[in-house]
Amino acid sequence: MAGSKEQLRQSLQFRLSVWLVALTLAVAVLAGSFSFVAAFDDANELQDDLLRQIAALVDHNHLPTGGVAQVDAGSDSDPEDRVVLQLLPAAGDAIAARPKGELLLPAGLPDGLQTVEVGGESWRIFVRRLAGEQRIAVGQQTAVRDEIAGDSAFRTVLPFVILTPILLIVLADLIRRMFKPLTQLAVDLDSRTEQDLGTLSATGLPTEIRPFVVAINRMLVRVAQSVGQQRRFVADAAHELRSPLTALSLQAERLGAAEMSAEARQRLSALRHGMERTKVLLDQLLTLARAQEYSQAPASPISVQKVFRQIIENLLPQGEAKAIDLGIGCDDDARLAVAEVDLMTLVGNLVENAIKYTPRGGRVDLAVAVRGDCITLQVEDSGPGIAPEHREAVFEPFHRLLEGDEAGSGLGLAIVKAIADRYRADVTLDYADAAQSRGLRVSVEFCTGRRAVAQS
Repeated sequence: MAGSKEQLRQSLQFRLSVWLVALTLAVAVLAGSFSFVAAFDDANELQDDLLRQIAALVDHNHLPTGGVAQVDAGSDSDPEDRVVLQLLPAAGDAIAARPKGELLLPAGLPDGLQTVEVGGESWRIFVRRLAGEQRIAVGQQTAVRDEIAGDSAFRTVLPFVILTPILLIVLADLIRRMFKPLTQLAVDLDSRTEQDLGTLSATGLPTEIRPFVVAINRMLVRVAQSVGQQRRFVADAAHELRSPLTALSLQAERLGAAEMSAEARQRLSALRHGMERTKVLLDQLLTLARAQEYSQAPASPISVQKVFRQIIENLLPQGEAKAIDLGIGCDDDARLAVAEVDLMTLVGNLVENAIKYTPRGGRVDLAVAVRGDCITLQVEDSGPGIAPEHREAVFEPFHRLLEGDEAGSGLGLAIVKAIADRYRADVTLDYADAAQSRGLRVSVEFCTGRRAVAQS
């Protein structure tokens, strides 16, 4: 969990999203606050102008000013949402003589706008002098004014409240879309096999990322050249060693025709056996080098049953030598868009390994299964099988199980894995008889959408 959090904090997309969200929220809060304060002040100014206009209306039209007048918005309005209009008492008038409902305003209020505390409530009062010595006061409760101003200011800020979350969602989606080419590039790189060292496409990538992709492509070219040189060296060395080894084999054959003691003939037999193993090793090294060569050339679909029959025909003498029942376990057929030499090499190595490690009198079965858009090749034997803890290691070149009695180079399954990786096929190992933990079942699955196109 800690590693995931650290990786998230180091994500450029995450940091950009956080900064943009923080900046957007900060701007929205500042702009909303400014708009709220400005709208609140404007609403109060408007209500102050309303008080002035009422006083001017009374003065210009010589309206009666005796008693107390209350201006409201009608029967549906709040009783508190009213404007009070009254004459200010002359100096020396008794408070008790004032009309009922009149605000107890002091006679000494100056002309103009002011805020006055009356009866424990705050009022906004405008005082205007009429003709003569009369003065009128037009007032409104401050709480009512603030409520009206607050409602008006909130309606001004409401677009910020609604649009800011929408803007954040749009920004998050926009950032995700901007980084999508990078994510796709990472997926493409991760899905490549070890043999695929082709250059990356810069199509659709941002201009700032293209130099990085160009640098990766140059590195891939250098790696491909280095790997190619190593593979060519292995192939050339194996090829060059075949000539002197063939010469030694011929000399050993000529030496076998000469008169020699029984002990010398026994040692000569061991020498010839060792040279045969070396020849097999060189052939497998050449095969592995060819299998690891990445090629994008399309292949024509080939019948799996046809390949099975050819493999059985080629390896039947080895099976008969150990009295092994070698055959095809099903009549189903499928066609794979795989080069014939690759499919022959893959199946041939699996069957040869099965014959080698299956005890005398055992069996080796070949089968093909079609499930949806996938074709699975299976080679199953009645040998000792491979324990789960060794199944990953057996695909490494020159890796051989210590308990094996048969001689070998440890390259058979490495060749199978190299060919399978080239066509993006999955190779899995399992017991043929899970209850007894015996036998080996090797499954190679080719699926449509990968490099090999499976056709039933």
